Amino acid sequence: MERAPQEADAAEAQGAGAGRSRRLVVAGGAIVVVAVLAYWLGSSGGNGAGAAPAPSATPAPTPSATLTVSEVFKRAGPSVAVIQAGKSLGTGVIAAEDGTILTAYHVVKGTEDVTVTFADGTKAKAVVSSSNPRRDVATLKPAELPEIVVPATLGGGAAVGAPVVAIGNPLGLTYSVSTGVVSGLNRSAEEGDLSGLIQFDASVNPGSSGGPLLDARGLVIGIVVSIADPGGDEAFAGIAFAVPIGAALGGSEGDGPPGGGPEI
Repeated sequence: MERAPQEADAAEAQGAGAGRSRRLVVAGGAIVVVAVLAYWLGSSGGNGAGAAPAPSATPAPTPSATLTVSEVFKRAGPSVAVIQAGKSLGTGVIAAEDGTILTAYHVVKGTEDVTVTFADGTKAKAVVSSSNPRRDVATLKPAELPEIVVPATLGGGAAVGAPVVAIGNPLGLTYSVSTGVVSGLNRSAEEGDLSGLIQFDASVNPGSSGGPLLDARGLVIGIVVSIADPGGDEAFAGIAFAVPIGAALGGSEGDGPPGGGPEI
């Protein structure tokens, strides 16, 4: 039984009941020291975390053929960003040529202290430019951009049984890749307003929120927002959820432009 995604801060991690879903941000003090070290090494150019592919000056065309997982990562990795929002860590994906980043709203909720780190190591402050809390999506406008901006290709639908790839920063391990399949469609969170979610079984953990869920062509088909958490311990139970990309870009009831979703 799905339950409403909950904020993954330290206080709620201690008091959460069984059977809940968890939103996937790493909160200060909520992860082990090795994960914290992995994040800082990764964001400062060290060797403790995964590295993104080198950005290409020419954005890739919309793919039509099935790719290997390595090819999906090579294509989409340069579009993924690390997001540090206050004490929380999440993920985002470049969604437009102007550097606009699409992420999960709960990653940046309640803070103005947002820093993004691009795949080439460029760091910049960012502001929330639009959001839709009902869809748990938001966009960020970075103050600075890397020399080469590589927007992801958004689009494509999800089908049960189809392979998917998730790229994110679980537990601070930057640019981690996991694979799985679409397990179900049109899932809902009982205690929240999130509905129409993609269920998938690629491994994601706190820090993965806001990252792209990609199909076998390297298209962003969803934005990762939560995991099922029956034990209340934030451990991955094989069930994760993403907002379909069409819904993420659809109608807004948040503080985005009237009648529109996050402004891309």
